[in-house]
Amino acid sequence: MTKLFNDPSEFSEEARLGLVAANPDILMAVPGGVVRRTRSRPGSVAVVIGGGSGHYPAFAGLVGQGLAHGAAMGNLFASPSAQQVYSVAKAADNGGGVLLCFGNYAGDVLHFGQARERLIKEGIPCEIVTVTDDISSASLAEMEKRRGIAGDLTVFKVASAAAEAGKSLQDVMAVAREANRRTRSFGVAFDGCTLPGADDALFHVPAGRMALGLGIHGEPGISEQDVPSADDLAGLLVEQVLSEVPEGVSREGSRVVVLLNGLGTVKYEELFVVYRRVDELLRAAGLVIVEPDVGELVTSLDMAGVSLTLFWLDDAMEPLWRAPAHAPAYRRGNIVPAEALDPTETAQAITRNVPEASDISRQLGERIVEAFEILVATVDDNVDEFGRIDAVAGDGDHGIGMQRGCHAGLDAAREASAQGAGAQTVLEFAADAWADRAGGTSGAIWSVILSSIGDVLGNEHASSTKQLAKGATAALENVMKFGKAEPGDKTLVDVLGPFAEGLRETMDQEAASAWQYAATRATQAADATSEMLPQVGRARPLAEKSLGTPDAGAVSLAMIIEAITPVIKRCG
Repeated sequence: MTKLFNDPSEFSEEARLGLVAANPDILMAVPGGVVRRTRSRPGSVAVVIGGGSGHYPAFAGLVGQGLAHGAAMGNLFASPSAQQVYSVAKAADNGGGVLLCFGNYAGDVLHFGQARERLIKEGIPCEIVTVTDDISSASLAEMEKRRGIAGDLTVFKVASAAAEAGKSLQDVMAVAREANRRTRSFGVAFDGCTLPGADDALFHVPAGRMALGLGIHGEPGISEQDVPSADDLAGLLVEQVLSEVPEGVSREGSRVVVLLNGLGTVKYEELFVVYRRVDELLRAAGLVIVEPDVGELVTSLDMAGVSLTLFWLDDAMEPLWRAPAHAPAYRRGNIVPAEALDPTETAQAITRNVPEASDISRQLGERIVEAFEILVATVDDNVDEFGRIDAVAGDGDHGIGMQRGCHAGLDAAREASAQGAGAQTVLEFAADAWADRAGGTSGAIWSVILSSIGDVLGNEHASSTKQLAKGATAALENVMKFGKAEPGDKTLVDVLGPFAEGLRETMDQEAASAWQYAATRATQAADATSEMLPQVGRARPLAEKSLGTPDAGAVSLAMIIEAITPVIKRCG
């Protein structure tokens, strides 16, 4: 249970500011996260890491000389928004390009990808490497679908050391990719974590039982068994990580980094008891252990669990792993202190202009605000149900994320409309605010939906059935492009597709009747997702558990479409 907090919605932000206050010589707060307080070599690569809050030391605790140059920090268990990633990357940029590195989760992939596009448009070279070390989350044949857990540290560390050594962006990226290829992790959990202000944990493991392969956001494990002794757990973990030796590596005599990671409430003494046997088993298997780490490396608030990571070294990787580093949560060797940065050097002016709009588009913008008010009420009324559905095979945060995002979107839409904005600008303000506040996959997806519709509506013209159809179709195409989901994958796409098709089929009708027809199609499609198996996202590894339950994102979209029908009638 997380016991110490003020306003739960401000927990992650207050934790960020407290971390910076506790490490004033190492960290500096910037919008969206933190960066090094010290000056880096001009022209060097900046390694920017990030993800949701709640995983300390990941991610902000790994920023400092010899480690990352910055960390973008989202809400609890939610990816940072594209704006947050962009802001941190801009502040961390040293003139040599930026490597964005993060765990392979759908929301992170979307938001970091959008930030990369924006950086490149501004002339800042930028590349991405995702960490995929969790062997329980996908087969070796689909390694690109695996999620990142405690192996984040090995990839972040060697990539940052390569950047510190003055390597080019392409070389730093190659080092990160090779480190990821050589890293394997497997974890177990004994019970779930509790978000600040929540009445209960995100999930529970039955007393006396242990979940194997459970994710750091509470994604269900692949199986359960009785809790073993410490030695038997060590044997299980070692057996799992040794089941996959990276291609081109000979097990006998290999030099490996070993990380035994506590997820939140497993105490250090317990970890040392387990590691004692891990060390024996790995040495008996013919491995040479190099500078191991035992402790909390990537946590999940107060989750009870542990994970074991092996990083298979070679002659290039070992000196990078051994290189000195000085971050709040990770210190190795002796760093020559660098010159301190003046905070004004990283300050970014943030201005938002409201372009001219026609009277009819401003009126449409006002109707969009009305639609947002209904949208927010719909989400508020169903937030617990959205979370319940999502928890069947996911982490149960869909309702919370939708609520954070839509409230921020409404506030931004009202602000834009009050300044005389047209329909497109109102939707753009709302889209950016939604993504920035919600983070996560749904935050990115809803930002894409709103901005896609806004691009079609523009700031000059009234709405029409044809424009609504074009907007819904554009939203579908862009969501599929950015989210990499296809019809039948059991996602929001399975509702957005039939909805857009319904509008296209009725383009010769007035907007209200066309929308109602398409809304009915959307509701039917949402119901039909209960018979699908998820092919992407956090629910994919537990696909069978979701059979019989609809997709939470599909349900929430269909409910919102139906709820705002009265506003469409007033627009028509």
